[in-house]
Amino acid sequence: MATSATTDHVLASAKPSSLLADYATLFKVRISTMVIITAGAGFYLGCLRSGISPFQVDGIKALVAIAVVTCGSSALNQALERKTDALMRRTADRPMAAGRISLTHGLVLGFTATFLGSAYLAYATNLLTGTLTLLTAIGYVAIYTPLKRVTTINTFIGAFPGALPPLIGWTAARGLIEWPGVALFAILFVWQFPHFMAIGWMYREDYTRGGIRLTPNLPNTQYAALSTVVQALFYAAIMIPVSLWPATLHVTGSLYAVAATILGLGYLWFTIRFARIVADPDSEASRKAARNLLRASVIYLPLLLAAMMLDAKGRLFF
Repeated sequence: MATSATTDHVLASAKPSSLLADYATLFKVRISTMVIITAGAGFYLGCLRSGISPFQVDGIKALVAIAVVTCGSSALNQALERKTDALMRRTADRPMAAGRISLTHGLVLGFTATFLGSAYLAYATNLLTGTLTLLTAIGYVAIYTPLKRVTTINTFIGAFPGALPPLIGWTAARGLIEWPGVALFAILFVWQFPHFMAIGWMYREDYTRGGIRLTPNLPNTQYAALSTVVQALFYAAIMIPVSLWPATLHVTGSLYAVAATILGLGYLWFTIRFARIVADPDSEASRKAARNLLRASVIYLPLLLAAMMLDAKGRLFF
C-alpha cells in the first residue's frame, strides 16, 4: 500500500477545502483505488482457480475491507509525516500538514480503519488474509514511513508492502499462498521501481526540502541521476520476464504473454528515454522524461492486469 506522487499541490491558502475533500486527501483515494484494482485482480484470478464466481457478495465485502485498511494506513502515514509534509510544496496542503485535521482526529480514523478492516477480513475470508493485510499496513506505516527520512533503501523496503495487495486478493479467494499469488506480488514489486525513480526525480528538490530520501542525495547531481537511471533500467528490463511468470504457471494463455511482452517493451522504452536525465539533470527535458515515465507506469499496470484477467484460464467471459 505504498504511496506515489503524480501531481503538484499548491499551498493551503491558495484554495478552499471541505471536510469531504480533506478526507479524500487523508485517505489518498487515488492510491487506494489502485490498491483495489490490484487486489481485485488477485481475487479474480484466485476465484477462477477455485472455480467460483469472483462477483460474489463476500468478495466485494473483502475488497471494501482492503480499501478501508488502505485508507487507515494512509491516514496514519500522514499523521507521522505531517511536519515533513508541511515543508514540501506538493504536500503542504494536506489536511494534517495544514492543521485542518488534528493529530488525534487522524490517529483515531487511521487506527480504527486499519485494525477493524483487518479484523473483518480475517472474519469474512480467512486468518491469513487478515494477517497479511495488517502486516502490510504495519510495514508501510511503522517501517517504510520512518525510513524515508533515513536512507534511500526505503524505496526497496517500501516495495514489499506496496506489492502485497494482489497476493492478499489471491489469499482472500484461495486461503493460502501459492505460486500464482507470488507471481502477482513479484509483478507489483518490480513495477514500482521505475515508477518511484520517476517520482523521486521529478520532486527531488521538494523531497530534499522535507528530508525525504527517495533518490540518491549526492553532491554530484549527474552521478545521482546516473544512479537513479541504472535502478530504473534494471527493474524495467526484468519487468518483462517477471510479467510473463503467470503465463508459465498456466494462469493465463498465450495472448496475455504477447500483450505482456509488448507492454513491457513499452515500459522499457519510456525508461530508456528517462535516461536522458544523466546528460542534463536540471533541464526541462529531464523533468519531461521523468513525467512521461511516471505516466507510462500508471498506464502500464492496469493494462497488464486487464490483459491478465481477459486471458485468464477459466475466465467467465469471452
